[in-house]
Amino acid sequence: MTSPAPQKRIRAWQWIFLLLLIVGTVYALRQSSSTAFHDNEGTVFGTVYHIKYDYTRDLQADIEAELRRVDSSLSMFNETSIISRVNRNEPVEVDTMFAQVFRLSQEISAQTSGAFDITVAPLVQAWGFGFEHADSITPALLDSLRAFVGHEKVRLEGRAVVKADPRVMLDCSAVAKGYGVDAVARLFDRLGIRNYMIEIGGEVVVRGHNPGRKDWLIGVSRPVDDTLSAGGAASPQVILEVTDRALATSGNYRRFYYRNGRKYAHTIDPHTGQPVEHSLLSASVLAPDCATADAYATAFMVMGVERAKALLRSHPELEAYFIYERHDGKVVTWHTPGLEKYISR
Repeated sequence: MTSPAPQKRIRAWQWIFLLLLIVGTVYALRQSSSTAFHDNEGTVFGTVYHIKYDYTRDLQADIEAELRRVDSSLSMFNETSIISRVNRNEPVEVDTMFAQVFRLSQEISAQTSGAFDITVAPLVQAWGFGFEHADSITPALLDSLRAFVGHEKVRLEGRAVVKADPRVMLDCSAVAKGYGVDAVARLFDRLGIRNYMIEIGGEVVVRGHNPGRKDWLIGVSRPVDDTLSAGGAASPQVILEVTDRALATSGNYRRFYYRNGRKYAHTIDPHTGQPVEHSLLSASVLAPDCATADAYATAFMVMGVERAKALLRSHPELEAYFIYERHDGKVVTWHTPGLEKYISR
């Protein structure tokens, strides 16, 4: 006859197992509900955004509200924005976003000897969108415009922008997308979101891990002339495996025009007033924040390969990946030594 004691012990272990199973199931359900990745996309700053994040609810309304604040501060295409009012010389107090971008821009202008300069607006307007006014550009016109281009010709006093000349105009296009990415990242950080990817027009910030619980994979596009391609996205030149960093890319291979048999890039050199002409096809920069990455990527496109390499030696906080054309016409790449660990094999 079976003793009742072993039966009681068996039942006890069965109850313990069942209890552990229930607790584990509840925990797993809670984890799955709290770690569901959301995907949002839309348009902003004349481009598209794609955002993926790990949170308990959809945040697209909050994201777009934050991006509208950036637009109302920094967009030249918004007639009521702060930067538009500054350019019209209207009395206006700048907000925190404008002040942050202005100070960062001035700092990077100084670091790059003016290769990055938000006062380039008069030159950009003179050339026109897509260089539609190229035929009207003369050396005399450029000389007259360069007289009021230069980061030293404008400063911030409290909440007021002070210009050395009322014809000074600001253009934050080369940093606003990156700053918009950072603004959404700060929103996510305030909400305690640990895993996310924010991309606006190719400028990216990633934190934590992707849905596969690995570092995020970010591609740097292979240079392909739009006039020669059949459309669609270019294949990646390299894929970076990254977390807790920002990446921005500036490239001359997607926006250019031909004049008298010569190829002119969309990037304007603030010193000469002319589109840059050198071998650098694209510059991708990894930095702690996306506004910084965005600004330096633009600066490097103005500076060219050798000057950009020289500057990078004194900025260990930056990593860079360059795609450029050698003198023999072959397209080659170069990257900072510290970028090697991010390259996905």
